[in-house]
Amino acid sequence: MTALQLQGQAAKQASRILATAGTNTKNDALLKMADAILENEEYILSENAKDLENAVSGGMSKAMLDRLSLDHNRILSVVDGLKQVAAAADPIGEFESTITRPNGLVIGKKRVPLGVIAIIYEARPNVTVDAAALCLKSGNAVILRGGKEAILSNTAFVTVMRNALKTSGLPEDCVSLVADTSRASANELMTLSEYVDVLIPRGGAGLIRSVVEGAKVPVIETGVGNCHVYADDSADLEMAANIIYNAKCSRPSVCNAAETLLVARSIAKQFLPMAKKLLDKNNTRILGCAETRAILEGIEEADEAAYATEFGDYVLAVKVVSDIDEAIEHITKYSTGHSECIVTSDYFNAQRFLNEVDAAAVYVNASTRFTDGGEFGLGAEIGISTQKMHARGPMGLYELTSSKFIIYGNGQVR
Repeated sequence: MTALQLQGQAAKQASRILATAGTNTKNDALLKMADAILENEEYILSENAKDLENAVSGGMSKAMLDRLSLDHNRILSVVDGLKQVAAAADPIGEFESTITRPNGLVIGKKRVPLGVIAIIYEARPNVTVDAAALCLKSGNAVILRGGKEAILSNTAFVTVMRNALKTSGLPEDCVSLVADTSRASANELMTLSEYVDVLIPRGGAGLIRSVVEGAKVPVIETGVGNCHVYADDSADLEMAANIIYNAKCSRPSVCNAAETLLVARSIAKQFLPMAKKLLDKNNTRILGCAETRAILEGIEEADEAAYATEFGDYVLAVKVVSDIDEAIEHITKYSTGHSECIVTSDYFNAQRFLNEVDAAAVYVNASTRFTDGGEFGLGAEIGISTQKMHARGPMGLYELTSSKFIIYGNGQVR
């Protein structure tokens, strides 16, 4: 057997024990993991500093460095996330319904774990802890496969969490990390159907595409966020400018950041300079259509590829459109189904946008940056699903479960 097959086998064995663990046992493990991370903060930050040093020498962008970076406040945030998951309701064992059939059979449907979840992700070490916490609470073992940029940070987190699991009475293989960050390990993990029940990729478009196309394991597609903000002809211009500034610049590397601004032609001359003034605070590079470039002199041209790109950086594509029909048509063509926003004072345009735009989250007069489990009041999340089967939008504990039917009889035969 290969090293990864052995890891998968160990995770599968651990998942059987975890599936029947009580809520108190799981919560105790999560709280011990939280305490252990705080106790080992210096070690974790020192390993992260090495990752950052390697990333800087490798030419990583400022936005991506922000995703990779840990500090005391982010460690506290990670620890708080663990405590929030511990405090959350446990979906495992919940009965959705119970009925009694005419023949006397009592049939119930209850929530159960998926089994072993594998997660392939890029340079965000906080995902390591968030994913481990959510999988553990929902009764699933997890195999984590992060990117090479964060390997030392991820290893530090997983080492600390596995040591904490040993003291909680749960198998340490409930959480494991693939040490090999080569493409070969990702490819093998995608085909490990004997041991892995579900694969969740988190990262850029290239990663998501390669997983969806190459996996033999069931995949929940997440993350790719070519998100749009459309300022229509009735928009409050100051509100629209603030929304696009927040959606693009508050954290450009994340999947709910806006990548394209669409502007109704009737307001473009007045609105675009207002928006640019805010975007310039972060030296945002603007790529525009011909009409945009006529209004904002000196900006670069936006070609077809620009409108299809998730930049993940301080780059924004802009297009002037005639009306809501053209805006919806553009979004339909280029959207990845993540988060879309209209800024408008027109009730009917708002309702049209909500009804006709097909995405996991559709906004009226609010930033796309709110697409997040915590912001939606759902607690921590493992990612934003952009598919339509099983889960869509922020994926929390409930979305990491399945169901099975429980049938009680007293001798019935068919």
